[in-house]
Amino acid sequence: MITLPPIFFYAIGTLLVVFGVLRAVVLGRRRPDRELTEETPERAKARKRHKAMGIVWLLMGAFLIASTAGILGRR
Repeated sequence: MITLPPIFFYAIGTLLVVFGVLRAVVLGRRRPDRELTEETPERAKARKRHKAMGIVWLLMGAFLIASTAGILGRR
């Protein structure tokens, strides 16, 4: 049986955390100085979705790292 080394799961978890934070901060934030058009409900909804999905990615990455490290081990 082939097993994957733990570094694989640490790397995937780290990528999820980093890109989740970037998605939530960069795509989920309104920058009025860089916008040429007015705020629309569709854009506000898209920003809210980016922020929520960024947080989901962050939590998934943190869970993957914690479970690989044994912090969430069986009792």
